[in-house]
Amino acid sequence: MPIHYPRALLRAHRLHPIEVWGPPHVERHEGSRHFQVYTCDIVVKAMSFLRSGGLDVARAILVPHTCDALQGMGSVLGDFLRPDQRVLTLYLPRGRRTSDHDFLRRELGRLSQTLVDLNGHHPSDRDWAEAFEAEDAADAALADLYRRRAKIAVSDRDFYAIVRSREYLTAEQFCEQAGALPEGDAPHLGVGLMISGIVAEPLELFDQIEAMGAYVAGDDLACGFRRVYSLSAENDPFERSANRLLTSPADPTCGTPIQVRVDTLQTRMRAMGARGLLIYDPKFCEPELFDVPLLRKHLNEAGFPVLHVEFEMGDTLPHQTLSRIEAFVETLS
Repeated sequence: MPIHYPRALLRAHRLHPIEVWGPPHVERHEGSRHFQVYTCDIVVKAMSFLRSGGLDVARAILVPHTCDALQGMGSVLGDFLRPDQRVLTLYLPRGRRTSDHDFLRRELGRLSQTLVDLNGHHPSDRDWAEAFEAEDAADAALADLYRRRAKIAVSDRDFYAIVRSREYLTAEQFCEQAGALPEGDAPHLGVGLMISGIVAEPLELFDQIEAMGAYVAGDDLACGFRRVYSLSAENDPFERSANRLLTSPADPTCGTPIQVRVDTLQTRMRAMGARGLLIYDPKFCEPELFDVPLLRKHLNEAGFPVLHVEFEMGDTLPHQTLSRIEAFVETLS
């Protein structure tokens, strides 16, 4: 489950992560039986997907404590439903202090021992070195995609399809896909938007934004730029994994102070030529909602209009959502 987790640690234990963000096409019914009506679609639909057999191939289900909804999912799975898969948790700190680093390092050590019990494999020094080499290369490839975006000749939809393939491809496959994108000027015409939020579903959203005469100049998405991590060279694998996770960009699910988010967004929007900010979130996403009023206030004062849209995750976009975004684009033109 989203968002931040130790890829290299899992690989060293000979496990491959495949992320579950919903998924959009799954009905809510089965998942709704286990959660309050105000629980976000990512959790409810993931539960439906699991209960319908969609995760039967998995050896384990890792639920990071990204938010209270995911924490609740971990509790429901581990304490009540108890699926055939082993339910694993990872408690992420909400700060960047020395104490947060020490706590996360211990959490990663605990998770590693649980994986030994699950898989029966004790990673060797060679396992750790190979895992970090591969995952660092994939992290660097993702950062390079964002750095080169203006010189990659694909649509926004195709660009984000590659960015999000990091959710299920191996590190080597992702590097190959990222390196194969054609060079040339990005087909960006019209008004530049910065898009923020948890996940941009469905991918049709990018086609619709283009049809409205706009383009995505940059993103502040949990499934995108918020996972452009800094690399670390620590010898201890848990130190190295902790350093990676604690260097993610500004992110409300990690407790980033609001002023840091405001300053970061302003700087990036100016650099990328974005005229406004579209905050696009699944309904009831509390970490995002807490920041919206102050983001709107400060960014408006800085000359960047803000539109906040909540959506129910599905295969298609409601006309009401599209109409609101189109009206916002027109005000920026």
